[in-house]
Amino acid sequence: MTKDKETPRINHIGHYLKTTLGSKTVKLSLDAGFTCPNRDGTCGTGGCIFCSPGGSGELAGDVFRQLELLADKWPRVSDYLVYFQSHTNTYAPVDVLREKYYGALHAFEGHEEKGRIRGIVIATRPDCFSPEIYDLLSELNEKTFMWVELGLQTIHGDHINRGYDLPVYDEAIRQLRSRNIPFVTHLIMGLPGETKKQMEESVRYVCGGDPFGIKLHLLNIVRGSAMETLYEGYTPFSSPEEYISLIADMLEIIPPHITIHRLTGDVPRKLLIAPEWSYKKRTILNGIEKEMRRRGSCQGCRL
Repeated sequence: MTKDKETPRINHIGHYLKTTLGSKTVKLSLDAGFTCPNRDGTCGTGGCIFCSPGGSGELAGDVFRQLELLADKWPRVSDYLVYFQSHTNTYAPVDVLREKYYGALHAFEGHEEKGRIRGIVIATRPDCFSPEIYDLLSELNEKTFMWVELGLQTIHGDHINRGYDLPVYDEAIRQLRSRNIPFVTHLIMGLPGETKKQMEESVRYVCGGDPFGIKLHLLNIVRGSAMETLYEGYTPFSSPEEYISLIADMLEIIPPHITIHRLTGDVPRKLLIAPEWSYKKRTILNGIEKEMRRRGSCQGCRL
């Protein structure tokens, strides 16, 4: 199957945002000071085995610090989404969440020269909702552009010390869909013991829930995570080419209307243990595009 030059082979979120909001829009990754029920003893301690001490948000900060960090990369961008990234961002009393969310959305008031905040993205766990939190999310969804991100990672058991079972995810997406709240699901490629067939099963399962988007993460072994000691010497993929081929295969079974939010991972090099080449994000992404062109394929072409 081939695509003409005008039609992207992959439904990247960046293209979707530019088309939907009318301008290039980037995320300001925030650390709002939350923790996680899998760290504070509510359902476990130590976090998921792949998670870093920073809650997988080492690149996060506050709104204005993020603007400084992005100034060189996106000097002409003035439209932003506030992205609650670090740890679990619905894990607090609803009045605290309300203050944090609306505070971020209104952060540019009095600083209009900084740009426009067009919406909000909230990363969380499927086991950290309540009726009051769903109501708050519904309220936000009526007022601004938004989506919720859910860290599922795999459908195959809890060998990653995730702390909840698959039915918890199923109920969360049922509740979100009943309120028309868009959601994006995270999956990790290359978890210990998982075969390509199992990774494909996870992708198909998530797509069956009709998410707004999907994130496919390359598993990174990072310093300070449980994986550093539990799986010493483990490398999920032997080469960039192996990973690129896998991701091309996965893209071919993702329906074309589902937005693609990530195809690899971001880890500061000082924290990265393996794969040693995974910091080459642009090389990997270019390799995926090149492989899709080589195949003459596109997202969803094997459905």
